[in-house]
Amino acid sequence: MTKTLVVILGPTGVGKTDTCIRVAKQFNVPIINADSRQIFQEIPIGTAAPTQVQQQEIRHYFVGNHHLDDYYSASMYEQDVLSLLEKLFTSQDIALMSGGSMMYIDAVCNGIDDIPTVDEQTRQWMKQRLHDEGLAALVEELRQLDPIHYDFVDKNNPRRVVHALEICHMTGKTYTSFRTNKIKERPFQIIKIGLNLPRKELYQRINQRVLNMIQEGWVEEALKVYPKRELNSLHTVGYRELFDYLDGLYTLDEAIEKIQSNTRRYMRKQLTWFKRDQKIRWFSPNNIEEIINYISKSI
Repeated sequence: MTKTLVVILGPTGVGKTDTCIRVAKQFNVPIINADSRQIFQEIPIGTAAPTQVQQQEIRHYFVGNHHLDDYYSASMYEQDVLSLLEKLFTSQDIALMSGGSMMYIDAVCNGIDDIPTVDEQTRQWMKQRLHDEGLAALVEELRQLDPIHYDFVDKNNPRRVVHALEICHMTGKTYTSFRTNKIKERPFQIIKIGLNLPRKELYQRINQRVLNMIQEGWVEEALKVYPKRELNSLHTVGYRELFDYLDGLYTLDEAIEKIQSNTRRYMRKQLTWFKRDQKIRWFSPNNIEEIINYISKSI
């Protein structure tokens, strides 16, 4: 049988975790997590990471296996997952990956450009510059050093801007020069399954999930990591708003509304990204039997 990686993807809040657990049980395989924030051990509530009970049901890789201070990238994730797949495929014909982090999924399925790893000295220097000079000044510097990348980079995302500048300063070349977008061949076939629901239902699920996470102790979790709020790993929806609440800029109700709104916006961004991939076969997460049958016929 051909070795097959089944990728179950979809927007935040659609129900990927529950669906994947059922698929994993059906095919007796572990789950390779593809979420760039659930890898951090300190923030399981705010990232809606699989619970301990769920992880006892099915083995999950790349959940809580790093700390907030650790440097980790899509390129590193690509190499780690390929190494894991090589081991898994020695004893099984199917592997299952699931998540909503677009870059992580693309890195494994298509490969990622071989951009140099940033050294610690450069990283700390740029981190200090971001703190001292602010994002706007670094965006302007990127415009001067790499105008091509400047044209399409998310200028409100400090992690993206800083990383491009790190590469520019460390190598003396533009970040653009390292981007080839060449798809790499994989020694296994890939089946992509997308989960989606009607927009109104997705909105309702997101709004309710945020409330549930607050009840589970999200504010207390944010308070614990508050001293590290400047880390890139915490520049994500939910923590920014809760940090502002802890600073007294919002009431808790206002912070919750902003988290819900920004999560819905992120969900739309995910769907826009995924919809460009014609290889994805879309299902409702409620149609688990259809999903299992599709996988069985495709392998």
